[in-house]
Amino acid sequence: IHVSALYCLACENPVCVDCMNGEHAEHPTDSLENIVDQHLAALQDRVDSAKNRLPQIREAVQCLRDILQQLNSQRSSIEEDIHSSFSELHKTLDTRKSVLLMELEVTYGLKQKVLQAQLDTLLQEEAAINYNCSLTGEALDGGNKAVILQTHKDVGERLSDLASQGLPLQPEENDQLDLMMEIEGLRKSIHNLGTIVTTNAVASQTEVSGDGLEQCVVGQLATVIISTRDKSGGLCKTGNAIISAEVCTPGGSVADGEIVDLKNGTYEFQYTVKKEGNFSLALRLYDQHIKGSPFQLKVTSSPDDSSPTTTAANSPGSRSRQKGVRRGGSLFSTPKKKVNPIEDDLIFRIGTKGRNKGEFTNLQGVAACSEGKILIADSNNQCVQIFSNTGEFHSRFGVRGRSPGQLQRPTGVAVHPNGDIIIADYDNKWVSIFSSEGKYKAKLGSGRLMGPKGVSVDQNGHVIVVDNKACTVFIFQPSGKLVTKFGSRGNGDRQFAGPHFAAVNNNNEIIITDFHNHSVKVFNADGEFLLKFGSNGEGNGQFNAPTGVAVDVNGNIIVADWGNSRIQVFDGSGSFLSYINTAADPLYGPQGLALTSDGHVVVADSGNHCFKVYRYLQ
Repeated sequence: IHVSALYCLACENPVCVDCMNGEHAEHPTDSLENIVDQHLAALQDRVDSAKNRLPQIREAVQCLRDILQQLNSQRSSIEEDIHSSFSELHKTLDTRKSVLLMELEVTYGLKQKVLQAQLDTLLQEEAAINYNCSLTGEALDGGNKAVILQTHKDVGERLSDLASQGLPLQPEENDQLDLMMEIEGLRKSIHNLGTIVTTNAVASQTEVSGDGLEQCVVGQLATVIISTRDKSGGLCKTGNAIISAEVCTPGGSVADGEIVDLKNGTYEFQYTVKKEGNFSLALRLYDQHIKGSPFQLKVTSSPDDSSPTTTAANSPGSRSRQKGVRRGGSLFSTPKKKVNPIEDDLIFRIGTKGRNKGEFTNLQGVAACSEGKILIADSNNQCVQIFSNTGEFHSRFGVRGRSPGQLQRPTGVAVHPNGDIIIADYDNKWVSIFSSEGKYKAKLGSGRLMGPKGVSVDQNGHVIVVDNKACTVFIFQPSGKLVTKFGSRGNGDRQFAGPHFAAVNNNNEIIITDFHNHSVKVFNADGEFLLKFGSNGEGNGQFNAPTGVAVDVNGNIIVADWGNSRIQVFDGSGSFLSYINTAADPLYGPQGLALTSDGHVVVADSGNHCFKVYRYLQ
């Protein structure tokens, strides 16, 4: 037996001493033990390297499972929508058919009645003439003088009347009954009715470019161009991809921008930042970071990066504009509840930045209910927090996720008269309904909504949803059945550009804040345009992107003016009345706004990560 004690490096085989004197004589060797130790170490390294991939694989598997689950739920939701839409169409067609058949019967009946009455009259006249002529003929044929005289007396005058009587000899109606059916256009419309919208874009291949990626100037519009690509790196040629963008500090979102779909696979993110500093620009495609995201962004006060100019908080004339000037430290060093020492309309403020009870990260929508509660949609903490009218924390609910009953980005909140809590979930693209205790009940709008921002409830108990991405207002029954919808992207009366929130007045009229059109628009319950007010600027009654809106019992409209960091009050026809005085502790990018049951105004001071309650004289 030959024991292998050496290892031939040339042949990569163990060899015994005898073999070394034979065919391996010229080959370099090493001790077998050394080589085995080396191989053991190398194998262990490879096992470790392979194992290191497992967490990445598990994360990717979970991500794919989530996407598959979402894809499956979207398919089911759209399948349901297709069935219900076509069922509604069938009903509409059947109703129209019944109406047309009824219209035919009524029209036919009216015409037939006229013609039949005329025919009956003529037939009666014909019978009378025949009868009287026959009677007279018999008397004449008999030749009896007495009979002739009697007939002349009895029938003669009647014959004269019959001969001279005006008769309806011309038709008093016609026989036209035609059906006009513009079927061809309708057939074409039905042929093209509905589209299944998707793209093959993936975040890992999608590219971002533009000056707005690294640097922008305070108050100036910056633009980033996003070019979507598929898994092989090929450019996608169609629009409708779901992209989200956020400019933020560790403290949350600081800019409001708009994603413009150029419908050719390219998108623009246009945004404005209102303060200088270093920020993070997060761009996501289908909730996955796009290649290179998050980007580091430097915001300077001027293009040449000169030192920032300071603004006096209460310089002469600044009261009328109530421009939001933030004092250093107000973002992080606020106590839980702060009562205002300087005279303005502030009663108290609640909150700091954080993830605990009574702390917020990018709070958005606000609602108040008759039971004396204030509800806050805490969007980046994926929950709703509930407080008393005096600011005591009551409860919170919400679990982050993309399944029904979970919240991904709650931006709007409203309370139904039955006590249910209605939440617009921007990233899940649906509206969730929870009980007053926070128990999930149902969702609505799935498959229809693209980016719901604000919600409200009208006097019929219908849910009004402001779709910020689709630039459309949807009205649903709480069951999820669509009542109506109106609006499209543009700057016309019935169009919107990134609408935010809604309120309903005592006449059941719907008031919408039209963010990028810098106006407030009022519609009736059927979506017919009634009036609009506001233009871009800093003067009385002007806006720099309006957000939150509420209506008091007198029909006055209270509007959060996001870019000017102030709250304005208008009458029901849109005439400017006053400001709420917020000068002492300025707002910074206010979002949702509501009237509490005790008559105060509550506003989400998003940039300061708190909500504030102000005195309001109705």
